Amino acid sequence: MLEELVIRNFAIIDDLKIRFSQGLTILSGETGAGKSIIINAVNLLLGSRATAKLIRTGAQTAELEALFQIDSSSQAAKAMADQGLDAAQGLLIRRIISCNDRHRIYINGRMATIQLLTSITQNLAGISGQHAHQRLLKEEQHLLILDQYAGLLSLRSQVLDDYNQLLPMIKKFDGLISLKKKQKDRIELLEFQKEEILGALILPEEDKNLEKERKQLKNRDLIFQTVNRVIETLYTAQDSIIERLGEVKKDLSRVGELDELLGAKAEIIEESGYQIEDLVEELRDYSNRIETDDQRLGRIEERLDQLNRLKRKYGGSLENISDQLLEIENQLSKTQNLNHEIKNLRTSLATIHERLASCAKQLSLKRIKACQSLAGRVEQELSDLQMGPIRFKIKIMQQPAPKEMPFYLVTDSQAISETGLDRVVFMIAPNPGEEIKPLAGIASGGELSRVVLALKAILARSDSVETIIFDEVDAGIGGSVAEVVGEKLADLSRYHQTICITHLPQIAKFGNHHYKISKKVINQRTQTSITPLKGEQRLEEIARMLGGVQITSATLAHAREMLGQLQE
Repeated sequence: MLEELVIRNFAIIDDLKIRFSQGLTILSGETGAGKSIIINAVNLLLGSRATAKLIRTGAQTAELEALFQIDSSSQAAKAMADQGLDAAQGLLIRRIISCNDRHRIYINGRMATIQLLTSITQNLAGISGQHAHQRLLKEEQHLLILDQYAGLLSLRSQVLDDYNQLLPMIKKFDGLISLKKKQKDRIELLEFQKEEILGALILPEEDKNLEKERKQLKNRDLIFQTVNRVIETLYTAQDSIIERLGEVKKDLSRVGELDELLGAKAEIIEESGYQIEDLVEELRDYSNRIETDDQRLGRIEERLDQLNRLKRKYGGSLENISDQLLEIENQLSKTQNLNHEIKNLRTSLATIHERLASCAKQLSLKRIKACQSLAGRVEQELSDLQMGPIRFKIKIMQQPAPKEMPFYLVTDSQAISETGLDRVVFMIAPNPGEEIKPLAGIASGGELSRVVLALKAILARSDSVETIIFDEVDAGIGGSVAEVVGEKLADLSRYHQTICITHLPQIAKFGNHHYKISKKVINQRTQTSITPLKGEQRLEEIARMLGGVQITSATLAHAREMLGQLQE
């Protein structure tokens, strides 16, 4: 419920504060006094686009503020809770409109975005103005109205849940199918790569070892000659080192009999001789093992070429080739599981699709059944509002599924959307002989106002909007029709806080609360003020609405009679 509205420096309003209550609140006043400006302010507080042109001349900013009391079970309370706001404290919305277009929004004292504001206020209040394409007259809302009337919101919510669950699953499924189509070539490539690497039988550090062996083979003649020359110098040549060591050993042994120290040195030389003999044996063995196969070098060169080719292809080193093999095997494992994943996902999709299709069909059947009832109710309400013989029909259609639509969003060749199978359009023929046409095409302000009111009255018990504001609901009507409109508004206010701007006393008299909006010039500036009316003040305002500026005893008597009839 809207509890308080504060407007500062907005259009012709300098500083205005209005407190609202439950029931039907009437706002009246002369044309141009600023009544519609108040509606514009409420629209901005509900999330409409702001512009610096709305700022009062001479001011730098305009400030709007509204305090709502929030039902704990309402959509607004849930949206507030999602943002960490306590609905029990009420909802305080504040908008500051700046000359530099750097506007600000505050919700319960916290800076907020326009998206957050609209998410909280979308079911808070509904404003119905003459010629406005408000919520109830938008064709995309007609289906929601029908479902709300028929009590189908729970079933509709289940359709939405299943639909939203299907969408990402379908996307994933399509991706898996696309991957499967590419899988054949991909598997062939991976299998080839795996076989190529495994078939190479690569040994750890094989390339390094082969490089060493290749270097030896390329220099084998030099190595052979050098080793044999060393053997000859050490052992086989005349006057070889081993012979000379023997002579040295004999010389030291002879004098070693004279000095024990020299004898010990002779033993060291003898030991050196033994070591040289062992070395010579090792060199002879090495010489005998030098590769003499002329084809060995070619095989090494060929093997190194193979390894280098694999290194260039799979990462630059034998270690990287090994890592690449592990990755190839991992990818092959994933592709091997693809069919199993597709099978499981197809089963899940079929289960949800069957449930979605069943719910959507149930919705359609219930909607078709409710169409005639709602249309009859609207015709009756409009008849009560003295629109004469009128035809109101609800056209319900199903959309054939295009060929490219995913199978799981189709049933019986019909497309399933987030709201089910159906599209609904309200159709009306206000006058006999006229062609029935979409409700949104109505041009008459009076007809439009009464249709809005009729729908509001029918949906009063189930509509989630807590506050309903009617701007110019009396456009194009008068007399007995206005009386009926007033009764409808009074009845509507039993279920929703209702605020109505009107020029008609037949409507104003039904108000539980009545405010007069007026303007006056102070210091050559126009200012708008608002005055709560009770007793004689209200009587005078009703009389003014009846007879214009000059209030006579006759108009006062008529006004007193109107208010007295209501009290009776």
